[in-house]
Amino acid sequence: MEEQRDFDIAVIGGGPAGMMAAARAAELGATVILLEKNPGLGKKLLISGGGRCNILNAEFDTHKLVAKYGKKGKSLYSTFSQFDAQATWDFFESKGLKLKVEPEQRAFPVSDSAADVRSVLARWMAYGRVQVLTGVTVKDIEAEDGLITKIVHDSGILTAKNYILATGGKSHPETGSTGDGFVWMKKLGHSVTEPEAALVPVTIRNPWVKDVAGISLKDVKLSTWQGKTGHESKVGKMLFTHIGLSGPMVLNMSKNIGALLKSGPVTLSLDLFPKLDPGALDKKVIDVFEKGKNKMIKNNIGDLVQPRLGHVILELAGIDPAVPLHQLKREDRLAFVALLKDLPMSVSGLLGEDKAVVTGGGVDLKEVEFKTMRSKKFSNLFLAGDILDFDRPSGGFSLQICWTTGYVAGSSAA
Repeated sequence: MEEQRDFDIAVIGGGPAGMMAAARAAELGATVILLEKNPGLGKKLLISGGGRCNILNAEFDTHKLVAKYGKKGKSLYSTFSQFDAQATWDFFESKGLKLKVEPEQRAFPVSDSAADVRSVLARWMAYGRVQVLTGVTVKDIEAEDGLITKIVHDSGILTAKNYILATGGKSHPETGSTGDGFVWMKKLGHSVTEPEAALVPVTIRNPWVKDVAGISLKDVKLSTWQGKTGHESKVGKMLFTHIGLSGPMVLNMSKNIGALLKSGPVTLSLDLFPKLDPGALDKKVIDVFEKGKNKMIKNNIGDLVQPRLGHVILELAGIDPAVPLHQLKREDRLAFVALLKDLPMSVSGLLGEDKAVVTGGGVDLKEVEFKTMRSKKFSNLFLAGDILDFDRPSGGFSLQICWTTGYVAGSSAA
């Protein structure tokens, strides 16, 4: 086997965290080699945000940003003090990538191109003369006496003074995120929480869902129920798919829905008018129907909800869509209003890791020194990105972990 030496730092993983770490270390003068098993870099980055790349969430208050990651987020204070959301924004703009902010503080390149994000990182690595090896599969990481000693890959052996592991989680395995890093970390003695789909679409049993596929809704309320017990409610955006629900609000609720499913059936309640109580909504419906009282209800429903969804609700309420509005019975109207406030759906499950935006699980945060991103078990090993066991909502928060931990790992390793 060919052995490669004389590198200060070896980075495994050519995704956002790995590229950030490699480029930052090289900027500080380290000699760096990066290994990526795909033919090119940033394969998952290129499909993020539907190819537009939700590069970060423009929450520049660190306390509010940390809170988005739940209880585990407290670990990030020391890393964010070195490279936070504002620093990330300034970094990409300083490299010529102009950014914009869309609803819910989601930031995107003005060009709407994830490829432009990758290009910034690739140019930065090239400037620092990072040696990039693509199409290389790492077989093993070996250690002795609290130090990583070598990387065994399909073309030989690689040694370095320090190592950065940025292999990602298990979402979208077609992009190379197959959980290899978790296997190596377990073998080396790190504690690893088994990864599971964290931000993933929800599948619904109700047959009518396929009839409203493609309809997106905003400012609606979704609540989870198990039996007569309510568990969680959120207001936001969602999308009907041919098999269920997706969209930011649904993705952010999916992990808790999955946990509930382990103990029994789960029902979702959709409130299409969360700002109105039933009485106020009934008045609104009466006003709309009064204006078109000589029309058939099916031709007037579009003033309240999207027509395809409206027709489904009429059917569920047992209302003839051809009935003229002036002939609509009070009890039928109230049944219609009740469904606008509480449209029930029965959850059949979650899509798998292959459809997840991110997966949960990963290396136990207690085994990482977050001021440096150094492993507490191996003094020359640093960890970055989705290999860490964080809960990340959708909206740019996962990539922010990649940028921040990658930057800090690269700085510390150098």
